Amino acid sequence: QGQLVESGGGLVQSGGSLRLSCTASGRTLSSYTMGWFLQAPGKEREFVAAIGRSGLITDYADSVKGRFTISRDNAKNMVYLQMNSLKPEDTAVYYCAAATLGIPTNKLAYNYWGQGTQVTVSS
Repeated sequence: QGQLVESGGGLVQSGGSLRLSCTASGRTLSSYTMGWFLQAPGKEREFVAAIGRSGLITDYADSVKGRFTISRDNAKNMVYLQMNSLKPEDTAVYYCAAATLGIPTNKLAYNYWGQGTQVTVSS
């Protein structure tokens, strides 16, 4: 109960777009800063984007600025990651995460995690 659940991953060609979604049953996401992280095979989990509780403040990794947009719909208990102009190097498992304090970029500051959704970008 209260687990985060991601959806929307898949296979897309380079230059294409995907929209990831995150929700939770039994947990009100509006109480948390929400973040997206990615983990490529053999690599550390790294920050992609974060959004504050109200949705007014966002933060992005330099590698995705101008291509990815994080948003949230608190009425629907949903968080989204719109990914445009995808590149093969974006290929990874993408995780949704919730933090109780601040708008952190450090994965250690996030308290709750989803199971991840695979994004594969072909060249």
